[in-house]
Amino acid sequence: MNKPAEVYLFGQILGTHSFLLKDGFLQPDEYSEIKEQYFLPGGETGTAATVLDSLGVSVKMDGTWIGTEVAPMLKDFYKNKNVDLLLLHYTEEPGVMDYVVIAGLVRSPMGRFQTLFSSGKRWWNVPQEEDIADCKVAVIDPFFGEETLRAAELCQKNKIPFVTIDSPHDSPLHKMATVNVVSKECTGQYYKGMKAEEILRLMQNETGGLTIITQGGGEMLYARKGSEIKRMKPFSVQVKSTLGAGDTFKAGCVYGLLHNMSDDELVRFASACSAIAISRFPLPLNPPKLEEVQSLLK
Repeated sequence: MNKPAEVYLFGQILGTHSFLLKDGFLQPDEYSEIKEQYFLPGGETGTAATVLDSLGVSVKMDGTWIGTEVAPMLKDFYKNKNVDLLLLHYTEEPGVMDYVVIAGLVRSPMGRFQTLFSSGKRWWNVPQEEDIADCKVAVIDPFFGEETLRAAELCQKNKIPFVTIDSPHDSPLHKMATVNVVSKECTGQYYKGMKAEEILRLMQNETGGLTIITQGGGEMLYARKGSEIKRMKPFSVQVKSTLGAGDTFKAGCVYGLLHNMSDDELVRFASACSAIAISRFPLPLNPPKLEEVQSLLK
């Protein structure tokens, strides 16, 4: 870590086992050839940290406890990057990991998160005010209950703008967030049968921040309270893997806040970051660089 952290990240930090298949997605009772496989940092927070570092932003990560199988890989990966790991808590258990099978536009993640969350035990940190107050922007992912809300309230208290993801219109996180990036998976879960325009109108009325609805390869919609809904088509690229696309978009929003971009500029910048991300695999070894994003924007 060569410079003080500009951004505080709170959320999932994992070890991700990823498998890129050679000839299409898994089929029942059929053999599949693995083309490439990796064990690298993942999770919404881990991926965002990697992308932000590549864009020239210094960060510190907080959130998931790190176990014995994940820790060596994580420390080695970030040793020469502007990603501060000092807030992380290390345990004597193997650690939280997921497994993702990928074939182009299709991917399937696997893990033990339902078991972990239903255990009744906390396996993540409690955010501390001093770790948030000295940053310029924060990212708060919505997975950790009271601790998530505490991080948001500390941001609000210290006037730190923050980006979140997939928070419904009636959630405290959505109402406090500076930017809420809502995925197609989220709208499908919470707003079945509703059109994207209807969902965005509902959401924009509940916050003073910017709400962005992404729809995979479809048109993005975004708006603030009292404003008209705007639309943007994603950049057209050849897709190699969609793993980390949403986390990269989120990182692009953070960069936009850091550099005081307008809403239009921020959404366009984040979309360009995400487009570059899905054109390569594995993302942690090939994150978008600032000059690549600027070139695509031109």
